[in-house]
Amino acid sequence: MREEAPRTVTAICRALEEQIGHGLLAPGSKLPAERKLSELFDTTRITLREALGQLEAQGLIYREERRGWFVSPPRVAYNPLVRSHFHAMVGEQGRVPATDVLSARLQPASADICDVLGLPALSRVIQIRRARRIDGRLVLYVEHYLNPAYFPGILDFDLTRSLTELYASEYGIHYGRVRFDMVPTALQPEAAAALRVAAGSPALRITRINRDQHGRIIDCDLEFWRHDAIHVQVEVPEG
Repeated sequence: MREEAPRTVTAICRALEEQIGHGLLAPGSKLPAERKLSELFDTTRITLREALGQLEAQGLIYREERRGWFVSPPRVAYNPLVRSHFHAMVGEQGRVPATDVLSARLQPASADICDVLGLPALSRVIQIRRARRIDGRLVLYVEHYLNPAYFPGILDFDLTRSLTELYASEYGIHYGRVRFDMVPTALQPEAAAALRVAAGSPALRITRINRDQHGRIIDCDLEFWRHDAIHVQVEVPEG
C-alpha cells in the first residue's frame, strides 16, 4: 500500500493538472470535497491531501479556511521598476482591485521601525493595516508605517484609496527612490488570518522603504503576498 501511494499522488496531480489546463476546472472554481475526491481516485484522504499539497505548492490550487480548495486564478505581473500602485497595476491587467482597511492608528514605533524610518527612540508612527483583493479574492496583507511628521491628519482620509495618490493630492509628496527586499516566507498568524489561510502558508514578503522627491524617508511597507497571486516580471533596458 505504501509503495502505491507515490504513484497515486502523481496520478492525482496529473489528472487535476490536465483538468485545469484544459479549462474543465475554471480559475476560481471550487474543487469537490476531499471525501468525494478520495472516492473518485479510490484513495485515502492522507494520499489525496499529499497530492493537493503538491498542487498548492505549484500555485495551481489554493485552500481557504473552512471553505475548501479552489483553482488559482492567473497571477498578476509585478514589476518593481514601474512607478505604479496596487489599484493601477491590477486594473491595467484587466482585473478588479479592492482594499479593506483593517486598522489605522498612531502608535509607539518599534525599534525596527525607528531604525528604518530614521526616527529617534520612543517615537510614534502611523500604522495602517490593509488587506487587498483581486477579483474579490484576498491576495495581499500589508502593513504601512508612515512618519507622522509628513502626513498630519492622514487618518481622517479614506484609506481604502491609493496612498500614492493620497500623498500627491493632499500633501504634495511624490515617491522618489525606493528600496525593495523580496524573500519567500511563511505567513505569520496575523497575516494568515487577514488572508483567511492557515498560518505557515507560503508567501512572498516584499519590504519597501520609500523616499520622497526630496530624498527623505517617508514610509515603509511590509507586504505579504499569497505565493500564487503574483509573479515578479522585470525588463531591464539596455545600457
